[in-house]
Amino acid sequence: MYSSIRLFYKREPLVHSLIKHRENENREEPKSISYAISKAKQSIKSALITPLQEQVLFPLFGDSRSVHRQNLGIENEIVESNPEELAVRRDLTILSVQLTLSVIGQLFFPPLNIFVALWILYTTQFVFRSAYESLHRDRRITHHMLDAVVLAGFLAGGMIFAASLTGWFLFLLRWLTIKTEDRSRRSIIGLFNEQPNAVWTVVDGLEVEVPFGQISAGDIVVVYAGQMVPVDGAIVEGMASIDQRILTGEAQPVEKGVNDAVLASTLVLSGRIQIRVEKTGKETVTAQIGQMLTNTDDFRDHLQSQTETFINRLTPAMLGLGLLSFPAVGLARALAVLWSTPGYRMLYFAPISMLSFLHVASQKGILIKDGRSLEQFHKINTVVFDKTGTLTEEQPFVSRIHTCSDLSEQAVLQLAAAAEIKQTHPIALAILQAAKEWNVQLPTIDDAHYEIGYGIRVQIDGQLIHVGSTRFMQMEGITIPAAIETIEKESHLQGHSVVMIASQRELVGAIDLAPTIRPEAKEIIQQLKQYDVDLYIISGDHTQPTQRLANELGIENYFAEVLPEDKAQLVEKLQEEGRTVCFVGDGINDSIALKKADVSVSLRGATTVATDTAQVVLMDGSLRELQTLFSLGEKFFYNMRTNFAVTTIPCVITAAGALFLGWGLVPVILISQLNVPVALYTSVRPLLIDPESARKGMLENDHRKLD
Repeated sequence: MYSSIRLFYKREPLVHSLIKHRENENREEPKSISYAISKAKQSIKSALITPLQEQVLFPLFGDSRSVHRQNLGIENEIVESNPEELAVRRDLTILSVQLTLSVIGQLFFPPLNIFVALWILYTTQFVFRSAYESLHRDRRITHHMLDAVVLAGFLAGGMIFAASLTGWFLFLLRWLTIKTEDRSRRSIIGLFNEQPNAVWTVVDGLEVEVPFGQISAGDIVVVYAGQMVPVDGAIVEGMASIDQRILTGEAQPVEKGVNDAVLASTLVLSGRIQIRVEKTGKETVTAQIGQMLTNTDDFRDHLQSQTETFINRLTPAMLGLGLLSFPAVGLARALAVLWSTPGYRMLYFAPISMLSFLHVASQKGILIKDGRSLEQFHKINTVVFDKTGTLTEEQPFVSRIHTCSDLSEQAVLQLAAAAEIKQTHPIALAILQAAKEWNVQLPTIDDAHYEIGYGIRVQIDGQLIHVGSTRFMQMEGITIPAAIETIEKESHLQGHSVVMIASQRELVGAIDLAPTIRPEAKEIIQQLKQYDVDLYIISGDHTQPTQRLANELGIENYFAEVLPEDKAQLVEKLQEEGRTVCFVGDGINDSIALKKADVSVSLRGATTVATDTAQVVLMDGSLRELQTLFSLGEKFFYNMRTNFAVTTIPCVITAAGALFLGWGLVPVILISQLNVPVALYTSVRPLLIDPESARKGMLENDHRKLD
């Protein structure tokens, strides 16, 4: 059991294996000890835990963040304490018994102290081993050495209760630290969750449904409108409009026909195609992008926290001060000086503060999957936005209606909307929305026929109506006037899509569809400028639409026509210039850039890879809470600074008291703990400002369905 105690300082694969093995052992503690622990737990719960549970403990250690994870579909892991936490919790329980016995030995039965001292030596041997390793192997004097000196001094001086209390605090702090560690998913991405369980294949001229895992190269797969392409391959029959935005960043759908290549995870918006399979599963382009993510060097290696770094730097000075003071003030007061080091209390309240802010963020619909990212927000000086799907919405809007006949704009819109009345793809929804805004009365469709390709043919009042793309019109033998062709070219340069409308095989008009800027985007951009950050747009679209969007939102910097793999390189280039980068994106093509950025943000409803990769997910699917996220980051930074002052100043006072005012060990311990309630209040203050609303928000997050 005690090998697992080393996890306070260092985690090793061997130790993890040992923990798992020993937790499976059916061991029972003595009944007397179990009974004593049970009675103690009941007393503590009735006196302390119950009054604070709703306002502090449940918000800190509750499950509202797990609810967000389940809404995202990434809560695949078992929601239980991890082996490390179970080990530390078990050891903390044992040390609580040890502390109780030391009190009994101190007050009622002194011979018991001998047993407790030997027990302390056995349970804390890792402290001395860690001190030796840091000194011998790393050639450094770290806080491990300070811990060892304090424990040895307590035991040598017969201060058994102080030694027990030190060990108990040690593991209490470790347990709280574990609660702040990242409990995110066990793998970076789970691309195969997006693959269908079964697909339709052509066998001897018939369509047969087979399990996805049985598909191999050379098979013919059939994909209909609204379905995701499950494989990489080439079209052998049919035509379709394919949305490949998540792979390429293109704003408008791409029409593809026979011999054109298609990629897994792209979406067929319209049409029906047969694909000859070239790659499946792990060989697909999408899976390769996921593998690149997995293999990307994790530049966020577990660095030492600022608190631990500070303590390590302070340790040699404190050890020297204790050593110099020992001849003059004696062992107890010298140990009191060492006890005054603020390390333990700083480590205690930092995780509590972190948990408080994570919970507040969860209440506001912000899922921070990696608590370490919250520390980075006050350092962010550059925010990079992906254009398509992040600053713009999936559904475009009708910007203009062009006519090339005697029909009015409203009549052209009426024909297009009537034809698209039963369609649900973004372009159809945009046309139907425009018809609703124009109060257009839609006639009844006599007959509808979906042609192979991006288009539809319907009968309205005896007239044959075609609605679709240029390619569809050409396939139907409908001539497109030169003026409309010019308009289409100009529209594509602006990042727009164009839908053609024909009546009786003559083109009567065209509808220009422009990307819809998120309604909150302009306000959010102005709010972020208050944080003195540089803003960038990065897009795979042409220069003109990207520049136009940047000008409209008030963003000075932009990159256009950027390939997916180049987005990550641009992020790295900005970092090489000394910038701390926050990347906001939503697609597979953004995932590597999300991984490279110092902080990454995605939106709920984005691609699975984006939400898997991003450290932060905005759960309402919009950018509205992005400013709130930056505000929480700033408040967390100042909260940590406040806690630093609160935990450090009393320690300076107690050290001075032990040296110059004759304070002994007991007064120093008592006075040094006076900062605990102040620091605790500071740490949980975000939860206690309005406890009723905090509880209400918590319950809403647990029970509502986030759309």
